[in-house]
Amino acid sequence: MENLDLRDTAALSQAVNDFQNTFTELEREVGKVIVGMQGVVRSTLAAICARGHVLLEGAPGLGKTSLVKAISTTLGLSFKRVQFTPDLMPSDITGTQVLTEEPGEGRRFVFKEGPIFANIVLADEINRATPKTQSALLEAMEERQVTVLNQTYKLPQPFFVLATQNPIEVEGTYPLPEAQLDRFLVKILVPSPSSAELKEILSRTTGTVTAPIKPLFSEAEAPRRLEAMQSLVRHVVVSDPIQEVIVRLIAALTPNSPFATPNAKRYIRFGPGPRGAQSLVMSAKVAALLDKRINLAFEDIQNAITATLRHRLILNFQAEADGVTSDDLIEEVRSAK
Repeated sequence: MENLDLRDTAALSQAVNDFQNTFTELEREVGKVIVGMQGVVRSTLAAICARGHVLLEGAPGLGKTSLVKAISTTLGLSFKRVQFTPDLMPSDITGTQVLTEEPGEGRRFVFKEGPIFANIVLADEINRATPKTQSALLEAMEERQVTVLNQTYKLPQPFFVLATQNPIEVEGTYPLPEAQLDRFLVKILVPSPSSAELKEILSRTTGTVTAPIKPLFSEAEAPRRLEAMQSLVRHVVVSDPIQEVIVRLIAALTPNSPFATPNAKRYIRFGPGPRGAQSLVMSAKVAALLDKRINLAFEDIQNAITATLRHRLILNFQAEADGVTSDDLIEEVRSAK
């Protein structure tokens, strides 16, 4: 896939079809466990194809943890879960040096890997831990490595953090540091099920019959297959006019920009930075491929902008007083003509 020739129309068309077919199979397999939430499933899988981390926010009991488990099983990747609590320490995540003694070798320190050493790491209820512990993920999420006592250890590839968090209004939660929020490609809001979906959930989970979920990739081929999909995403062409649109959208949400909207200047303290623009492009590229196109279109940007930027807007007290949310400000820019 790295050597894909954009001039080879037949090969390019086949690669795009394979991408869409594989993505559809992943959605179908995850759907055996997850009822409804098609948009959440698609957005999460799209973020993985864009090589990004995902933050899932919703009230307890909506299936966020089940979703992450189902995705890891379907992809055939190694999976570990970290339950975040107020007393969790950074070393509980990254690992630590342990003093051991072996016959003939004497005592020595050996690095014991933490649960961060997996392809998919579920950071469950991440905002129940203190900011110090939350920040233990910063290096891992950005550089795919951890440093313990001045020694750097590479993480398995591919590597994704799929984090769940309760709404910040829930008691016993800590807001995530802005630097960490910025490292999530998307923030996805998990909705409550409809009446019909709740009925189906009860049928699936309170009886004796369960739908088995099978890995779409074997453990050996999973990294290669996923890398091929991620590589194709980067081949999607972004024209200069589309890049200009993206730059203007980011500027419209940056309060000190001459292109900022009046509401952005009034309610936003800090707007999205370059990483936000990069995330928007990568998410939009996946949307283009799912529409069987190798070029980015304006509707792809519209589809991706809310999930990629909602957690990157830092609002002021005036926004809170007036009941204005990040989604409101993004929608104003998104729908502007």
